[in-house]
Amino acid sequence: MDLLHSGLAALQQRLSFVATDPIDWKSFVQFSSWIVTLFESYLLVRQYPLYSKTSPPKVLEKYFDEEVFRKSQNYGKDKAKFSLVTGLLKQILDSTLIYCGFYAWAWDSAGKIIGYFGYESEYEITQSLAFSAILFVASSIPSIPISAYATFVLEEKHGFNKTTPSLFVSDLLKGWILAFVIGGPFLSAFLYVFKWAGDRFVPWLMAFLLLFQITMVIIYPTLIQPLFNKLSPLPDGELRTRTEALASKLKFPLKHLYEIDGSKRSSHSNAYFFGLPWSKHIVIFDTLIKESKPAEVEAVLAHELGHWYHLHPTKLLCISQVHIFTILALFPAFLHAPQFLRSFDFSDKVAAYPPTIVAFLLFQMILTPLEAFVGIGLNFISRRFEWEADRFACELQDRLKDVEMKDMGDRLGRALIALHVKNLSTVWVDWLYSAYHHSHPTLVERLKAMEGFRARKDVRIKKEL
Repeated sequence: MDLLHSGLAALQQRLSFVATDPIDWKSFVQFSSWIVTLFESYLLVRQYPLYSKTSPPKVLEKYFDEEVFRKSQNYGKDKAKFSLVTGLLKQILDSTLIYCGFYAWAWDSAGKIIGYFGYESEYEITQSLAFSAILFVASSIPSIPISAYATFVLEEKHGFNKTTPSLFVSDLLKGWILAFVIGGPFLSAFLYVFKWAGDRFVPWLMAFLLLFQITMVIIYPTLIQPLFNKLSPLPDGELRTRTEALASKLKFPLKHLYEIDGSKRSSHSNAYFFGLPWSKHIVIFDTLIKESKPAEVEAVLAHELGHWYHLHPTKLLCISQVHIFTILALFPAFLHAPQFLRSFDFSDKVAAYPPTIVAFLLFQMILTPLEAFVGIGLNFISRRFEWEADRFACELQDRLKDVEMKDMGDRLGRALIALHVKNLSTVWVDWLYSAYHHSHPTLVERLKAMEGFRARKDVRIKKEL
């Protein structure tokens, strides 16, 4: 532990310029955030012409009829235009708030609010909670009409929306309540660990965040998700039999098998698993069950179990811990830099003893361009995992010595194509746009990769003969 702290101390020495050099951090944030936004807009401009193509890639021509492909292209166009406009509007709003010194005003206002209830400025955690509440309300106000438009105009236009106005409002209120019920105690504990651990907060805070993640894995399916969706045991039948048999053969610790009423809000489809290492739950959207044959749903689940078999969730958790460690290791240099806060219009009194929540929020803004590159790297890793899970499904026959799994790769391919057709997913994708935005390979890439798996398998069999 001493070696860790000495290394962190050496890093802070290298970052001492943050507290001493006259850097205009506000201008840096404005410039870098606009660079990221304009780059994302450029990617949309690169992608947009592909929505004018009149036919799908050759490998998909027999699956997309002319009408379905036209709808898919129009859906992609509308989503691209929506993303372009909302992205620019969000950036304009964020830039305006920074330019006007909104965050300094919000902190001062939070102090006045707690002062009204008899608390002074030394109650930093209490003031931080009030500050966060102000930011939450301020960010929610413009997001409501954007979310409403996406749901009741964009999704409705293309036949996906199933959300009623009353359900929309209900989800909104539930989300707000959860944000305060869970977010308030989480933030209080987060800041308490900072204060308690002092300059040696990094390992303690990482342990706290890991504990919180594990806790959320436990309580989300039992306490949170039922507030929004109904999870029902998957009825007896071919799909349940197939799923339980597959889980048993792979020794997957399946505890519950659920059907979720995804059609309550949207006609999009999905399936996933969650839980602790010794107790897993599989959830299948009712839309997927209705739109696909049991054998094809089984193939989708085989892909998901490939993620479990190759420990992808655990690997991603480890990667996220490295990411969090890097952020926390860099943060103290900004926490102990009064001029950093003064750059964002905070008073000398506040900047002299920077509030943790404020310094951390502004520090996150500084990281915006770096996080864009991190996102590309994480997408690359995620796509590698998706290919690995696809290969797992294609090679199940060899793993389980079960002839019934022989066509699992073909079934998975048909299921992926059906999902893309039903969801009107984009099939023409610019490579750079995909690298930045997509955590999954494109459909064409996945189909070609699965064909390659089968071809290599055939070659191997011929050699054995």
